[in-house]
Amino acid sequence: MVNVRSKSESKRKQILDAATMLFTEQGYSATSMDLIAKNANVSKQTVYSHFGNKDELFAASIKQKCDSYHMTEFSVTSTSEPAEILLILAKRFLAMLTSKEALAIHKICAYESKSHPQLSELFYQEGPERITDEVAKLMAEFHDKQQLNIPEPKFAALQFLNLTKGECWMRVEFNTKKQISEAEVDSYLQSSIAMFIKGYSL
Repeated sequence: MVNVRSKSESKRKQILDAATMLFTEQGYSATSMDLIAKNANVSKQTVYSHFGNKDELFAASIKQKCDSYHMTEFSVTSTSEPAEILLILAKRFLAMLTSKEALAIHKICAYESKSHPQLSELFYQEGPERITDEVAKLMAEFHDKQQLNIPEPKFAALQFLNLTKGECWMRVEFNTKKQISEAEVDSYLQSSIAMFIKGYSL
């Protein structure tokens, strides 16, 4: 039974990896279920046994990519330093946001939203909305453990995530000639986190 499950999970990952690559390189319209099956080295029937349709597969590929950065996978204790946790979170979020796949999916939603209006909704649900909800839980933990005063965790989560983007994301998104160095990013994040903590201090 364990082998059957692991084999099934392995096939699912093969399909998701192939779909993510094709979506990001060719776009949504040009990526067919046949092409995904071929690149995943599985039958089309196997693809459909795991994912009912292309929209479902598109959403799952976004979720898998977000999950791969493990953004909120750390425990908050009464001795945890919010600044340290928030810096880890900010770096993971920015790395995900500026990844090749995330940038490509963002452009797909912008370019193909007229012919496939559901794409933006799928992206928002599995990407920004889910991440915001997870970060809001972290903010609520800081509040419950009386480390920060955050009566509105979701507001704080949105503020923090948007603050994290900074100039780095804008320059990567628009592919400007000048890009922000790692040292500049680190300095910006530490400064932003200090301001965020000051704003929500007890």
